[in-house]
Amino acid sequence: MTNDSTLTAGIDTSKLKLDVAVPGLGRSWSLANSSDGWATLAERLAEIGVERVGIEASGGYERGVIDVLRAAGFDVRLLQPMQVRFFARMRLRRAKNDRLDAEIIARCAELIDRTSFEPDGDLRRLADHLTYVEQIEEDIARLKIRREHHHDPRLLALDEEDIARLKARRRQEIAFVAAALRDRPDHARRLDLLISIPGIGERTALTLVIRMPELGHLDREQIAMLAGLAPLDDDSGTRSGARHVAGGRARVRKALFCAAFPAAMRWNPALVDLYRRLTARGKPFHLAIVACARKLLVFANAVIHRGTPWVAERAI
Repeated sequence: MTNDSTLTAGIDTSKLKLDVAVPGLGRSWSLANSSDGWATLAERLAEIGVERVGIEASGGYERGVIDVLRAAGFDVRLLQPMQVRFFARMRLRRAKNDRLDAEIIARCAELIDRTSFEPDGDLRRLADHLTYVEQIEEDIARLKIRREHHHDPRLLALDEEDIARLKARRRQEIAFVAAALRDRPDHARRLDLLISIPGIGERTALTLVIRMPELGHLDREQIAMLAGLAPLDDDSGTRSGARHVAGGRARVRKALFCAAFPAAMRWNPALVDLYRRLTARGKPFHLAIVACARKLLVFANAVIHRGTPWVAERAI
C-alpha cells in the first residue's frame, strides 16, 4: 500500500481543460490542457507539497500533462476508467462533475500501488504510428467489403486502386516503425527474439514490442491477464460457469489472434499439437484459438525473459 502521508492530487482530463483536486488540502481548480497549463500545474503542485498525482486515461488527452509531471519528478499513476468508476461505486458516490471526478481520482490513486514498470517514451511515440497502421488495415478491410457490393467496372477499379494505395502506405509505415525500433539495440534485440518464434512475424512482433513492454518482466499468468487472454472464473455457490476472457489490451489480443490461427494450422508445431488436442476433446474452435493465442504470448514472454531465441524443445 502507499504511504498515507504522501499528498496526492487527482486530475480529470478533457480535450481543453484539466480539473485538479487535492483532497488532503481541500483545494481544487481548473486550467487549460496545454503546454502553458502543464507547466503552471507542475509549479503549483510542487509549491503546495504534492508528490503523487493520479490521472485517468482519457483517449490520449492526458499524455502531455503526464510527460511534464513525470519530468518534474512527480509520482504519476495512470488509472483506467474502470478502476475509477468502481472505486466511486464502492464509496457510494453518485454525484458527478469534473471537480468531484478529480477528487475520486485522487482518492483512488492513494490506494493504487505504484507500477514497477516505467513507460518508455520512444515506444509510446511509436505506438501512435502503429495505431495508424492498424487504422489503415481497418480501412482496407472496409474497402474489401464495399468492393463485394460493387458491380460497375469503374467502381471496382476505384476500389482496387484505393486498396493498392493503402497497402503500399501500410508497407511504408511498417518499415518506418521497424527501422525506428532497430535504432535502439535493446528494442532490436527484443524484436529479433520474438521473430524467432514460429508464427510470429514482423507485424505481430512490432505490436508486442511496442504495446507490451512488460514482456519478460511478468510471469505467464500476469502477462496473459494483461493481454486479456487469461481464463476467468465465473462460479457462484453451486453454479460452475464457463471460463472466459475479458478486458486487457485489445489491440495486442487482436494481433495475437491473427498470428495464432495460421500458427496453429501450420507454422508452430507446439501450437498445432495444442489445437489438435483441444479440438479432439470437443473444445469449440474459438476456445482453441484463444488457448493458442495465450500460449503464443507465453512463448513470447519466455524468450524475452531468457534472452535467447525460441527452441521447440524448451517451449513452455
